[in-house]
Amino acid sequence: MRHTAERDITYEVVRSRRKTADVVVERDGRVLVRAPRHIEDARIERIVEGKRYWIHETLAEWRDLNATRVVREFRNGEGFLYRGRSYRLSLVDQADALTLKNGRFYLNRDLVDSGGVWAAQEAFQRYYTSRGQEWITGRVNYCAPKVGVVPGKTSVRDLGLRWASCSAKGDLAFHWKCMMAPATIIDYVVVHELCHLHHADHTAAFWNEVDKVMPDYRERKDWLRRNGASMDL
Repeated sequence: MRHTAERDITYEVVRSRRKTADVVVERDGRVLVRAPRHIEDARIERIVEGKRYWIHETLAEWRDLNATRVVREFRNGEGFLYRGRSYRLSLVDQADALTLKNGRFYLNRDLVDSGGVWAAQEAFQRYYTSRGQEWITGRVNYCAPKVGVVPGKTSVRDLGLRWASCSAKGDLAFHWKCMMAPATIIDYVVVHELCHLHHADHTAAFWNEVDKVMPDYRERKDWLRRNGASMDL
């Protein structure tokens, strides 16, 4: 990875075995150029220059979207998302760290008192991960025949700034934060990754595969772009 400044744009270059280069703005506001291993630096600079307007526009939009990011305090009555719905939090005396029942999240009071915000975040992450492993695996198994692929293993874990990934072996990984999204958006992420088994890059052919299975994918993709910042702890 290399940090470079092209006039007023700072970006990073990640080289891999991919065939084409593209520019993306990550969820943390970084501008990333994903490029083939042997592409020349001059060619990368021309690509960034050609995307200058799009980069500035996307960064401005990113700043607007992240201005309303929620800071969690894990107090009674605070709302937490699960599969697109907000559930109020209650701190209670219970054996389990975190449960969801009767339309509320119940969090062990002693866990918060002793471990603070970090411990509460860990409890939620474990909950989303375990539920996501079951739910998302089921959606992968349901959607895979529609896409016409046979994926490898499915896992749910922390993927940093990525919603999901598809390995060269066909294994799929999904961020536990996906479980905050509505089921329709989770399905979009699932179909997106499954279609990478046909095409590794985001070419027109790739999006054509997504469109075959999910004609309204653009609306779902836009929802994730607009609401992704709020899906956090």
